[in-house]
Amino acid sequence: QVQLVESGGGLVQAGGSLRLSCAASGRTFSSYSMGWFRQAPGKEREFVAGISWSGGSTVYADSVKGRFTISRDNAKNTVYLQMNSLKPEDTAVYYCATPSGSGTYFGPGAHAYDYWGQGTQVTVSS
Repeated sequence: QVQLVESGGGLVQAGGSLRLSCAASGRTFSSYSMGWFRQAPGKEREFVAGISWSGGSTVYADSVKGRFTISRDNAKNTVYLQMNSLKPEDTAVYYCATPSGSGTYFGPGAHAYDYWGQGTQVTVSS
């Protein structure tokens, strides 16, 4: 059974930084793409960033491009989201996710991701 466990969330002032981690277990981590999503209160879940199985390709939502960086360490079965220049509108629960198949998709379609973590809260104060 695939398990994803996020960590690293917290309270930070606007302009600050946080690094989220997502530890994966239950299958060969390096064979699968990964994604980060977020959901703010009263809003739908939205795509933040995705990364290919190798880490060689990434994609970002326009709202975070230039501020957030997704990366992975396949030796540690972990994907990261480095968040810089945080804004109050980045406040949300952040989830990592991965597809069930070892395909190449790591884009914004949430329907393509089958396994999700429990989420970690990020709160940015103004």
